[in-house]
Amino acid sequence: MKRYIEIGNRMFELGKRTYIMGILNITPDSFSDGGRYIDINKAVLHAKEMIAQGADIIDIGGESTRPNHTPVGEKEELDRVIPVIRALKKEIEVPISIDTYKAKVAEAAVIEGAALINDVWGFKKEPGIAEVAAGFGAACCLMHNREKNDYKDLMADILRDLEESINIALRAGVKEDRIILDPGIGFAKSYEENLTVMNRLELIYSLGYPVLLGTSRKSMIGNALNLPPEERVEGTVATTVIGIMKKCDFVRVHDIKENKRAAVMTDVIVRR
Repeated sequence: MKRYIEIGNRMFELGKRTYIMGILNITPDSFSDGGRYIDINKAVLHAKEMIAQGADIIDIGGESTRPNHTPVGEKEELDRVIPVIRALKKEIEVPISIDTYKAKVAEAAVIEGAALINDVWGFKKEPGIAEVAAGFGAACCLMHNREKNDYKDLMADILRDLEESINIALRAGVKEDRIILDPGIGFAKSYEENLTVMNRLELIYSLGYPVLLGTSRKSMIGNALNLPPEERVEGTVATTVIGIMKKCDFVRVHDIKENKRAAVMTDVIVRR
């Protein structure tokens, strides 16, 4: 039986091919492209460029989640992302994702046209965000995260943490076929722990939901290659290929063209 997830006006057939989520940071301090797309016109142009290169979803974030980032207030985050969402809705047809853990930001974004809520705290930071997703019928991506990386059994603990996020969503009324899981590479995990998660991604898939992998330009790659963020494209592509081989249906990346080509080639081999 074919499986689908509906995001906005698009039906994504799972297992058919890998879908690309393009990153659009409306932030001055993101680790690899901070400040580049704060201007609305530049943000819209970059979104269009990513779509032309193969992006299936545009993920908009108004608060950096890099290590030691400065938290952003609700109003400032809204002021950053809402004008861009409004502008994009007039210009693009692919679904828009809002990268936030704040319930009011998610609600405002969905009202303006975002179709997916991408929460780096897996609905645990502000549980009210689950009611927003349920009330609007939005899709959601629940990422693994925790305050401290005090694991007793890494993969078992991650699976348990993700199940808690799933239960928060389901209890709020989110439909099962609206949920995506993200293993949270780079969040509350050491370099070695990130490598272990990458090596065992199929366990995340075993929970029964589509999996999104977000590794783009992250420190795991920087540590492995001893390279700065802007030179981590090839390392990101390697993780994309491994992710596809381990059942991931979505990859969240900065560099669309390179990852799209690698995904198509891997799909030809793996998904045939």
